[in-house]
Amino acid sequence: MNDRLLSMDTLPHRFSVAPMLDWTDRHARFFHRLLSRHTRLYTEMVTTGALLHGDVVRHLQFNAEEHPIALQLGGSEPTALAHAVKLAQRYGYDEVNLNCGCPSERVQRGAFGACLMAEPELVAECVRAMRDAGEMPITVKHRIGIDDIESYDFVRDFVGTIRDAGCRTFIVHARNAILKGLSPKENREVPPLKYAFAYRLKQDFPDLEIVINGGIKTIGEVQQHLENVDGVMVGREAYQNPVLLTGVDAILFPDLPGATPASDAELVAAYRTYAVARLAEGAPLSALTRPLLGWRRGSAGSRHWRRILSDSNRLRVNDLGVFADALAALDAERSYASEDSPVD
Repeated sequence: MNDRLLSMDTLPHRFSVAPMLDWTDRHARFFHRLLSRHTRLYTEMVTTGALLHGDVVRHLQFNAEEHPIALQLGGSEPTALAHAVKLAQRYGYDEVNLNCGCPSERVQRGAFGACLMAEPELVAECVRAMRDAGEMPITVKHRIGIDDIESYDFVRDFVGTIRDAGCRTFIVHARNAILKGLSPKENREVPPLKYAFAYRLKQDFPDLEIVINGGIKTIGEVQQHLENVDGVMVGREAYQNPVLLTGVDAILFPDLPGATPASDAELVAAYRTYAVARLAEGAPLSALTRPLLGWRRGSAGSRHWRRILSDSNRLRVNDLGVFADALAALDAERSYASEDSPVD
């Protein structure tokens, strides 16, 4: 069995990076794949309307190295979602995830996202249509409640209804979604985290795969959650502090081959090769360097690394020299810090 199938079949959602609009584009996902071979990656949310009326290639194209990769869909019309699943299968995605957790007003106007939790029968109908349209797994990402609904029974009944439609994997953002009065950013921070709700879902539905999401920032926290659920999804911490991903394979997938490259120089060389190919396709260098800005955050040289990779004058002319210069600045600052350290 090849490494990809071994990872997907044995530990499909043990660790993943959340779908984040305007963040987890194909460039970020390629960079994350360089850091972890077995982390499951998710696209930004793509609406069914964008696939019905927009540029399908732009929305669905990804790099072969990104496997295992899931497409997250936003929508509430079963026929449109089924069509999107057929497209996803044609493009080779490993999973399609239905968004039932986004609280933004724009998403609500489209009658999908977290507001769908108030209509579990509709979600079940959507899941059935999606499952009938393709052979890949259909998963659901949701909150534990909406607005002032604080009862565990609400999310338990929601999961039970969708389970009966054939969904086996639920990604639980362990906060309520406040549909009016809070911004999407506030919805990620203000409603209290209730990890116990996700733990109870695993107890009540032992046959389901329950993945927990929300406020998780360290591998230590990931390991603690894995004592109670099947998987952990990390959000902005993986993007803002991507060094987090470097320990994932060895710690969470010890029986599977790990990721390469092992050094910053190898990492930059691999990503630069990727950047050259994307520049040839018309991608701007600014979009390509953005996922790298948080690399080595807080360590010696990270400020100079960010400054060089975000230099607007150099980015504007697609100056590929920024990669070598940023790495040199990182190495120089580390060397200086090492020489300045006291010797016992």
